[in-house]
Amino acid sequence: MTVDGPWLQGLPAQVGEDCRVLVLGSMPGDASLSAGRYYAHPRNRFWPVMAEMCGFDPALDHGQRMAALTRAGVGVWDVIGRCQRRGSLDTAIVASSEEVNDLPGLLARLPSLRAVAFNGGKAAQSFHRHVQGRVPEATHAALAWLALPSTSPANAGCSLPRLLEQWRVLVPWLRHP
Repeated sequence: MTVDGPWLQGLPAQVGEDCRVLVLGSMPGDASLSAGRYYAHPRNRFWPVMAEMCGFDPALDHGQRMAALTRAGVGVWDVIGRCQRRGSLDTAIVASSEEVNDLPGLLARLPSLRAVAFNGGKAAQSFHRHVQGRVPEATHAALAWLALPSTSPANAGCSLPRLLEQWRVLVPWLRHP
């Protein structure tokens, strides 16, 4: 451990070949890293929001929820692949330690992609700072880029109904059974 916090390694991308919507977080929190699965904190509202929009039970086990997202055309990853941070808050990420995932490479492999949604301001900020200039202009122009409010429990000022209202912007790109 260093004075700036331990080095943390993110989770692998969970993205199907026919992904239409890519949801990018900043860096998984401690609960997610410990569990080895996305949005594992019990108060994170990601799963209730996505379940409502994609038509599945948010109480399903993680594998079933991920499968439901994939069927709906949704993929999940993070902008930051490795960083130093103490605790789970985005504000604790040491900006100079941010190492980003290969998002340009992923975007190039997703011909069905229509929208990229940032789960919170830190994800959008890190993308614009480290990645945006590496995305080909044609790719950038072909996609909808959406900064959405964080589903994190740290964003307690944003109620679940308000989150749902704002995240529904993704519905036109979702695949429904």
